[in-house]
Order: sequence, then structure tokens, then C-alpha cells
Amino acid sequence: MTASPKRYAYEVAVREQALLGEGPTWDPAGERLIWVDILGSRVHTYAPADGRRTVMATEQHVGAAKPRAGGGLVVNLRDGIGLYGPGGASFTWLVRDPVPGRRGNDAAVSPDGALWAGTMRYDEAPGGGGLTRVAPDGTATEQSGPLGDVAVSNGTGWSPDGRLMYYADSPTRRVDVLDFDGRHARNRRPFAVIEDGAGDPDGLAVDADGCVWIALWNGGAVRRYTPDGRLDRVIALPVPRPTACAFGGPGLRDLYITTARAGQERPHPLAGSVLVVPDAGQGLPGTPFAG
Repeated sequence: MTASPKRYAYEVAVREQALLGEGPTWDPAGERLIWVDILGSRVHTYAPADGRRTVMATEQHVGAAKPRAGGGLVVNLRDGIGLYGPGGASFTWLVRDPVPGRRGNDAAVSPDGALWAGTMRYDEAPGGGGLTRVAPDGTATEQSGPLGDVAVSNGTGWSPDGRLMYYADSPTRRVDVLDFDGRHARNRRPFAVIEDGAGDPDGLAVDADGCVWIALWNGGAVRRYTPDGRLDRVIALPVPRPTACAFGGPGLRDLYITTARAGQERPHPLAGSVLVVPDAGQGLPGTPFAG
């Protein structure tokens, strides 16, 4: 297993003390980055062109926030999936399914505009999490069949041609790949295995070359794996808990990385901030939620 000798220089995009920064998503309509502080119950935005930031409080822990096609946000909350109108002026439940001890975690929008929403138990118990496909009309289809038991549902993404889906259940220390037909994911098998001591796979991003970038919780790094599962690049970071990554900015060339400070007695000064690696690669345009 080898990695490119190229060194990546990170910058601080947003200096923040988020407890559990997560889910960076580029919103092309607003030319801004959307990200969340899960345990702080906050949705943040950042526009790199002028540095403008916004912060919106949610009434529950928020695992992810994604743009909607008609404006506003779809959010993966503790008790289900909610919809905010443009500017956060209104809120409605799309799917409400509260389970004691469980919350929403990472989520992603598939090429057809559906939300794939992950869940986990607060105690991270095996089998306590899951992944659900939520159609624009609110029809929710649990994916427990093709996925099996899930503990901490995390990174989800699709290949450039939409025929493969990548998925991380963090405690397995694997990123898996499944065949995808536009609505269903099947035939789960290992794509990349993270060795002992290198951290757990958290959020991920797929680039225009079909490579998979993976944030390593407790690993202090983001890795890129080629479509055949070979490690070829490593971005070393000063913080031990990067949580997720996404391409954004002009031409989708900059890699934004969210981080966490929760659970650390003496967190690094940048823990909880959003870091950026300029010109790290070529990202793929995202799909807004169609609901």
C-alpha cells in the first residue's frame, strides 16, 4: 500500500469550536458550503467568495443538512427527516420516526434526488443504526436487507456513472461498495479496509475520477483511494478527528474538511473548525434533494 509523495497544504476556512462538525456539502445555487454541528444542534453556511457565514439553530441534534431543489434544506434530525423552507423560515416533518436512544447521522443525496439518511444509537451499539432511502414524497425504505447490521452509519457516495454506491459503517473500519441501479443498492462487498491504528472511516466524497476520499476519525488524515481500492494519496491534518470532506469552491477544486472537538480533554486549537485544501482535485456536482 503506497501513497503519493505530494504534500497538501491545508488552510483554515472557518475557525469554529464545533463539538461535532460534520456533513460538508457544496450548495452551487448559493455558492456556499453547508455543514452541521451535530451535538451543537446548528446548521452553518460559509461563502468563500466573501467570507459570509450564517448559523441556524435546530430543535434537535442534526446529523446532516442538504440543499433542496426548490430552495431550503432537508435535515436528518434525531427523530426523523425535516424540511426547512428558503431562509429557514418554516419547518415541516417529512418523516417522523423517533426511537429512544437513536439519532440521525450522516446523509447523502443520490443521483435521482432521494435522501439516503443514516442513523446510529448514542451508545453506538451494534445493530442500532441503519440507512434509509427517503424519496421526495417522504416514502421511506429501510436498507437493512442489503446492508445487514449497522452500528454507526456514515459516509455515502456514488461513482461518477451512478452505478456504484460507497458506504462506511465506521466500527467495521471498512468502506464498502454496492451495485446501484438508480434506486436500489445490492451486493455489498469491501472496497477499502483501514488498518489498525489508522482511525475509523467517517464521511467520504467521490471525485470526478471515481476516486474515494475518506476522512479518518481518530486518524488525523483524509485518504484518497482509486476506483480499484488502492490508497494513492494522504492528507495529514493537525486535528485527530476529521469527520467528513466535500469538494466545493470555484470549479469544485477545493476540498473542505469538517472536524470535531467532542470527547477530547485537550483538543487541538483547530478542532471543530472547517479546514480546506485548495486545488486538491476535481469534485463532482452534487444533486439537491428533490422534495
